[in-house]
Amino acid sequence: MIIRSLMLQDKPKILYLLQQRGVFNNDEINVAMGILDINLDNPEKKDYYIFCAIGDEDGLAGYICFGPTPMTEGCYDLYWIVVDQNSGRKGIGEKLLACMEEFVVQNKGRCIYLDTSSTPPYNPARLFYKKHGFKTVSVLKDFYRVGDHKMILMKEVD
Repeated sequence: MIIRSLMLQDKPKILYLLQQRGVFNNDEINVAMGILDINLDNPEKKDYYIFCAIGDEDGLAGYICFGPTPMTEGCYDLYWIVVDQNSGRKGIGEKLLACMEEFVVQNKGRCIYLDTSSTPPYNPARLFYKKHGFKTVSVLKDFYRVGDHKMILMKEVD
C-alpha cells in the first residue's frame, strides 16, 4: 500500500466510500466532496491536505483530509478519515493518521483537533481516535440536533 496526494480520478471512489460507511448524511457528503473540489481546483492553496491510501490492486482503500486550523499557531484540524469497509482492519486508518501526524510534525505543528458526533454510529470512530491518543476536550450539547452532541477531541504531537 502507498499513500499519495489526491488525484482527480479518486473523486468517484471517495464518494463511494463516504456513502458506503452509512454514517454520513447528504450534507456531510456534499461538504466532503466540496473540499475535494477546492483542493483539486486550487492546488496552490494550503487550506486542506488530502492523502489517499492505494491498496494492492491500485484501488483506493481510504483517504484523510486535514488542514491548519485558521488563526492558530501549530494547530491542525482532522476533517475526514474514511476507510473502505472491505479494506478495514488492515491498519489503513492507522497509516493515514500516521501520515497526517508526520506531516504536522514536519510543519512544526503541535496538536491535532477533530470534531465528531456523540451518536452510536460514531462509536467506532471515537474508539479509533482514543486508541491513537486523542482525548475528549469538550462536548457541546445538542450541537448537531437534540441528542447529538459535538465532541471535540485533541492530540498533542511532537
